[in-house]
Amino acid sequence: MTATELTTGARSAAPAPRTPPSIRTRSREGGSSRLRALDGLRLLAALMVAAYHYGGRGGDISGAWGGTPAHQFPTLAPYFAYGCLGVQIFFIISGFVICLSGWGRTLRAFIASRVSRLYPAYWAAILLVTLVFALPWVAYKALAPSEVLTNLTMLQQPLGVKRVLGVCWTLWAEMRFYALFALCVVLPGATRRRVVLFCAGWTLAAALAQAAHQPFLNVVLMPEYAPFFIGGVGLYLLHRYGARDPIAWAIVLVSWLIGQHYAVAGLWHAPSVHAFSYRSTAGIIAVVTLGFVLVAAVALGGLRRMDWRWLTVAGALTYPFYLVHEHLGWVVVRVLHRDLGLPSYATLALTVALMLMLAWVLHRWVERPLTPVLKRSIDPKRR
Repeated sequence: MTATELTTGARSAAPAPRTPPSIRTRSREGGSSRLRALDGLRLLAALMVAAYHYGGRGGDISGAWGGTPAHQFPTLAPYFAYGCLGVQIFFIISGFVICLSGWGRTLRAFIASRVSRLYPAYWAAILLVTLVFALPWVAYKALAPSEVLTNLTMLQQPLGVKRVLGVCWTLWAEMRFYALFALCVVLPGATRRRVVLFCAGWTLAAALAQAAHQPFLNVVLMPEYAPFFIGGVGLYLLHRYGARDPIAWAIVLVSWLIGQHYAVAGLWHAPSVHAFSYRSTAGIIAVVTLGFVLVAAVALGGLRRMDWRWLTVAGALTYPFYLVHEHLGWVVVRVLHRDLGLPSYATLALTVALMLMLAWVLHRWVERPLTPVLKRSIDPKRR
């Protein structure tokens, strides 16, 4: 990408935006149709993370099993170890979805959509995990009341407060991405040229932040996660403007190249008996590549036939499942496997099923009633 392409080419030679039938047409019921395959990918990424937390690492889950997951799942544990890369796939999907949902919205409407999407299930998960951990027969300690209250803000990590939910570090990364996108794209108004400049500028700034070794810049620009968000934004440009967009392809390619570097740097280590898990370099690169390829397939219409209605439900369950599965899973695994004596694979399957059921309860009785109320309170003029 040359400077001329970024500043003038996008305006003079940009392909006319096409209107993908998956997001712009109206359904028979009058609502906008969904990219249901993307909902399915979100659930797949969540299940990957759950496989990692239940069977691909050590720590507290070893206490729940009564031994390391490697002994419980001698064949699958090495593969479960790659499940942590579901987070990177989440970030790619997030880049795509946030660009899609932020296009044409006011800043207030964008903030309302993000806050109402993140917080209701999050608050419920915080309170639920705290209450369960406070039960006298549960082996895990609940945090102090002040720490729990701070966790309700979703700012506990920068404030140095212990986390109620282990997975909430990813939400802190998401919030920083939303803030950058809101200030640089949504506030001035989303255009192709502005989104391209955002992607190029963030990529360069993140690389400079890595070289500068300045903690503040690393916090703001997130060099290790930026390529995945940016790659998702680039894939949305391909979805919106078509596969003949060389600049969008360049954004995706550069993001993949940098993203696989950070994934390998963060997750690979020499084989060690003291490590939680082991992943090969080739395996890490393969999973990162698969994430980009699958979202690209959705972006370019390759998975359009996966228009099954149940995928919409799967997408709705993904976020609450992601929030509750780890810590509450420890409790369920201990009860099913150690107290009731269920075999390891039966315990794993039943734990995932129970967490999905709980996710449905949270979606049905927390998200569905509270999300529109919270959205209207922030943006009363929304339609």
